[in-house]
Amino acid sequence: MKKISSRENPDFRLLSKVAAGKRVPGERSGAAPRIVLEGVHLCEAWLAKGGKPELAFFDEERLGHPEVAALLKNVDQAAVRFCPPSLLRSASQVVHGQGVMFLVRAPRPTPPERIDRNCLWLDRVQDPGNMGTLLRTAAAAGICEVYASKGCVAAWSPKVLRSAQGAHFVLQIYEEQDLHAIREKLRIPLLATALHDAQTIYAAELPRDAAWVFGNEGRGVDAALIAAADQRLYIPQSPAVESLNVAVAAGVCLFEQRRRYIEASAKPH
Repeated sequence: MKKISSRENPDFRLLSKVAAGKRVPGERSGAAPRIVLEGVHLCEAWLAKGGKPELAFFDEERLGHPEVAALLKNVDQAAVRFCPPSLLRSASQVVHGQGVMFLVRAPRPTPPERIDRNCLWLDRVQDPGNMGTLLRTAAAAGICEVYASKGCVAAWSPKVLRSAQGAHFVLQIYEEQDLHAIREKLRIPLLATALHDAQTIYAAELPRDAAWVFGNEGRGVDAALIAAADQRLYIPQSPAVESLNVAVAAGVCLFEQRRRYIEASAKPH
């Protein structure tokens, strides 16, 4: 355990750079990027999945809070850094922090050779709030794998982490994916939302397992991916608005699929 009192401390400068999304000089090429987990919930989730922080920063005046004390107890003490409240707040990206920040390496799982489970494909989704809500929605719908294309916002960025509320830790997230190239790995249907040559989601036959692709906030799903889809679906809506938010659309689709198969499994044989 060490006490930090200066912004010029090397460990604190590293925390501040990563929290602000700045490049860290000397970072090894190809290394998993460092990220900051801020708040009790995200730090608890990291530890619950077996992760250990590279460094753990604590507000020295909040150590008596039971949740903060429990985190401190479960962290390698050599990684702990105590900070005055004003110092830790200066690195925080939220208005009301909880007095704990972990510096960790973002997971970089290896994509499978074949894709045969219900999964979410994201095509150039750029808004952090949308990305976080999509991840949280996918996890709530029982999906375990997410494939994010090149051009998507970084899935482990601070704003996405806050929006997803811990969903990252129950998902396998594969970033920088060429969705056109991995199409050949699919052993399940590819489903895309589209406005033309599409069936209403409520009338279509939905498979139990599928790769659901949702696209960019302004441009939607890439035309080539729509053309390659096994099913094209649309959500009937009032003509008063042009389109649904991408995260809302994903929620409607994923939970319509889930509803059908939950109901089917509940029926007596």
